[in-house]
Amino acid sequence: MPSSPSSSAQAAREALAVRLTHLRKDAGLTGKELSTRCGWHPAKTTRIQKGEAAPTDADIRAWCSACGVGDQTEDLIATARAVESMYMEWRRLHRNGMRKVQEDFYTLHENAQTCRVYSSNAVPGFFQTPAYATALMRRITEFQGTPDDVADAVAARVARSGFLYQGNHRFVVLLEEWVLRSRIGDAEVMAAQLSHLLATMPLASVSLGVIPFAAQRVIWPLEAFYLFDDHHVVVETLTAEINVRQPREIADYAKAFRELGRMAVYGAGARQLIESAFNALG
Repeated sequence: MPSSPSSSAQAAREALAVRLTHLRKDAGLTGKELSTRCGWHPAKTTRIQKGEAAPTDADIRAWCSACGVGDQTEDLIATARAVESMYMEWRRLHRNGMRKVQEDFYTLHENAQTCRVYSSNAVPGFFQTPAYATALMRRITEFQGTPDDVADAVAARVARSGFLYQGNHRFVVLLEEWVLRSRIGDAEVMAAQLSHLLATMPLASVSLGVIPFAAQRVIWPLEAFYLFDDHHVVVETLTAEINVRQPREIADYAKAFRELGRMAVYGAGARQLIESAFNALG
């Protein structure tokens, strides 16, 4: 059974907390003494040591100075920033709009040879038509209440489709049949999106499987995730983007992808499900 997608982030946060605690103890300081030297309330020290509060760059500088280990400051700051990047709330990522996140995804695809994607909620970005992407991203922006840069974000998202046709990239995709039936935008938008899926299926860079409603489940539906080669997984939840780099968890996602793939139909079977969804639009 795959572990919680946030467990690697929590484990890294706790490891950083333990490291800071050891620095305090090695310096022969109590929590109260360190707090006094840092100029903050002892409760803050407690929260940091329990992994309940993420230390800022300034907090780490003060902590290292108090413990007399200024030479470890930059390494600890880099570690803390890496931990923070593991679990990023969408509202924080989208605080200036959605374009920057889409550009970051472009870079991930550019640097990966193989991208395995499981989606239970929407067509993956590199398969999306501009109209589908606009309808989806418009609703996300409205839901999150973040700045509206949908036009620029859509352009950045659709740019990823270029990797389907160039370079040595491969996209192995599994979609739940629900994705084909769920209307993002109106019927015209969905019709164009489903037609585009049919057009991309024959590409040499693409392997597309669809898990039918009636499939006997060997693994339950999961939240959407992207597996870049075998070293990085991006999980998309309602509220956050979770970056998984812990080898054990990456192995769990790779195993889940294989199990999900056993339930999917490919080729003519997948095409039939897409065409059926198209015809149901009326």
